[in-house]
Amino acid sequence: MSAKRQPPNSPTRVKAALSPKRSTSRRPPSRGDRMMPTPDRTTWSTSPARTRADPEDANHIMYDLLLRNELLGAGVSNAQPSLDQHRLGNTSDSPNPNSPANHSILRYQPSPPQPAASPYSLSPLSATSQSLLQSPQRPPRKIPKLPYKVLDAPELQDDFYLNLVDWAPSSLLAVALQSCVYLWSASSSQVAKLCELEDSTISSVRWVKQGNHLAVGDQDGKVYLYDSVKLKRTAELKGHGDRVAAIACTNHLVATGSRDHKILLHDIRASNDRPVSTLIGHQQEVCGLQWSPDDTKLASGGNDNNLMLWEPAANPRAQHVFSEHRAAVKAIAWSPHKHGLLASGGGTSDKTIRFWNTLTNQPLQCIDTGAQVCNIGWSRYSNELVSTHGYAQNAIIVWQYPSMNKLATLTGHTYRVLYLALSPDGKTIVTGAGDETLRFWQVFPERRQTSGTTSALKVFSSIR
Repeated sequence: MSAKRQPPNSPTRVKAALSPKRSTSRRPPSRGDRMMPTPDRTTWSTSPARTRADPEDANHIMYDLLLRNELLGAGVSNAQPSLDQHRLGNTSDSPNPNSPANHSILRYQPSPPQPAASPYSLSPLSATSQSLLQSPQRPPRKIPKLPYKVLDAPELQDDFYLNLVDWAPSSLLAVALQSCVYLWSASSSQVAKLCELEDSTISSVRWVKQGNHLAVGDQDGKVYLYDSVKLKRTAELKGHGDRVAAIACTNHLVATGSRDHKILLHDIRASNDRPVSTLIGHQQEVCGLQWSPDDTKLASGGNDNNLMLWEPAANPRAQHVFSEHRAAVKAIAWSPHKHGLLASGGGTSDKTIRFWNTLTNQPLQCIDTGAQVCNIGWSRYSNELVSTHGYAQNAIIVWQYPSMNKLATLTGHTYRVLYLALSPDGKTIVTGAGDETLRFWQVFPERRQTSGTTSALKVFSSIR
């Protein structure tokens, strides 16, 4: 970045936007998210809050199994089931009375037969314990600690409430820089400028679920639709009176949340530019919006510290309000693996990730992360999630659900990690921060290729 500021439409600036990182930004720190004080209330949940997960070492588990074999005759010859059970979150210290390790406790029937030890063995351990030590163990997945790509994003805003980065199914990454939206192609690394607003600043972007259209919200309450193939504006969605900080899209519905406290639903198939529904419930700015995977429920978070559930097709009023967070709720993510499971994160005065059963409207779990929660995203193919944080860690954390064991903590951003998007293949995330960089990380596993068995009846499908 040169000392002389280039005009927004200059060729130099277009070339510099989303280019490989060359220099370090020198931006003054910005204020944190605002928090509306709420009176103390009794919060309840089905599991107590935990500060952070502290997983047992694999050697400790192996030692415990050896003791059970030698002292209790448990007959455990494979450690992998116990290790998998621990990774999935069943870390209770109380033994399972139905497990093989307790088969002979307070029972009058004989112990299970033990394999005979070789007469030539010099080991003091039983044959079962020797088999246990020789059993193969699945190595833990390694998550790279460094980003594989870093791009410059000059003038990427350092504002907790905004949503300025989104990744399309077509592998186009949309990034809003002040009054411009740029498209970066993951396949060719080419950059194109989609649009530039004349007298306003962009505050949110979101791709329509299917197709090539991008919804763009600005500081004045206007929302535009752009065709990413033709690089032209196709519609303007009206109704808001203040900045639009959050957008969520289905195949044909665009939900927009604003600082005017309202959520508007527009049907992009309609011929007019007026909303088909208005959802009123938040008392402060709406900064988080996410549709459920089946597009029937809408979750919204606001600066009033509330997380709200809506079923717009059935009722324009909120179905339920979760008020346990103690700061602004921007981070919202639905689980793609379990129907009705919702995760949310609170700002600086809250620092927690909470999980909710939206089928019963009950809280499930609360984790104190120790830092402002800016974003949450679920892995498409594994029961894992990633969260990005601001004050005071500026970190990216990969979690195992439901144990909430930390799989990796990634650092590199020097400002709050305010923006997060997942790649279409489900393996990569891109994060953006006030340090004016975009960083690409490989954090999630690939989709498992299942080799199905061929039925004998399928032989006849090839007969004509």
